Amino acid sequence: MFYSILGVYSFILIGFGLKHWFKDQIQERTFVLLSVYFMQPILVFWGLSTKPIDSTSMMVPVWFLAGIFIALLLSSVIAHFFFDDPKTRSVLTASAIIGNTGNLGIPICIAIFGKESIVYTSLIVLANTLILQTLGVYLYSRGEHSIKDSFKNILKLPVIWVAFFALMCNLLKFEIEPNIFRALEMGAHSALTLQLITFGIFIHHVKLKNLDLKLLLHVNFLKFILLPAIFFPLVLSLNLPPLIAGVLLLELSVPMAINNVNYASLYYCKPVEVTSLVLVTTLVFTIYLWVLVWLFKAVSILA
Repeated sequence: MFYSILGVYSFILIGFGLKHWFKDQIQERTFVLLSVYFMQPILVFWGLSTKPIDSTSMMVPVWFLAGIFIALLLSSVIAHFFFDDPKTRSVLTASAIIGNTGNLGIPICIAIFGKESIVYTSLIVLANTLILQTLGVYLYSRGEHSIKDSFKNILKLPVIWVAFFALMCNLLKFEIEPNIFRALEMGAHSALTLQLITFGIFIHHVKLKNLDLKLLLHVNFLKFILLPAIFFPLVLSLNLPPLIAGVLLLELSVPMAINNVNYASLYYCKPVEVTSLVLVTTLVFTIYLWVLVWLFKAVSILA
């Protein structure tokens, strides 16, 4: 498992080095467009086709959203009591609910739990997309962006339509021809690699400038101590299969997503601080991941 996780982070380092050495020759927008409009839909279609979807599978995004709702309430209360600036409150709240479930969460889950986890992580990514395009936009814009426009943005994403098509094929028990499925699997693994490299490219842009130490401490305490202390007993009390419980706990613990930076910049909501938080939470998660693996073994989620 050590080498599997190390392999995931090696691709992030490749992306970081690629941008560092070739600078403006590497256009991250090209990587993003390729990933969002072509590779991610292939990944999700393959992921939702790897095994039959049953009622338990369909409950995974519901449990994930329930966890996000708890994180939203708790982070809002903490933000209200400890910060006066409304933008800082928004950043703290968003940090708890908009995690990197796709670019980092999917590869890490595969490294730890195997490709059997991909169907569940694909469903969680869909739920996270809904959160990002609604609550995420609202928090960073402080209401300047309508919910109607947010849903329009969701409908523009091809991954949404591909996911619904894949779900219908799965529920109708439509069998994919083996050679086509192998091609989809090749595309899916390529998408995972591309996501990690793209993540590394974005990390290169992150600079630790004007870091708000108080905000940093509150975000990391919330994400890596307080919320896990609540989620672990709650998820374990559901008596879920070990694989599903592990995927849920890991995806609820991932660091802040790069999209936080995009929306913070778009709506002038402390983009420098948010960028620094993305980097710091990603670095902390690198160490925290080993704590998670130890906890998974302690509660028999992992053998």
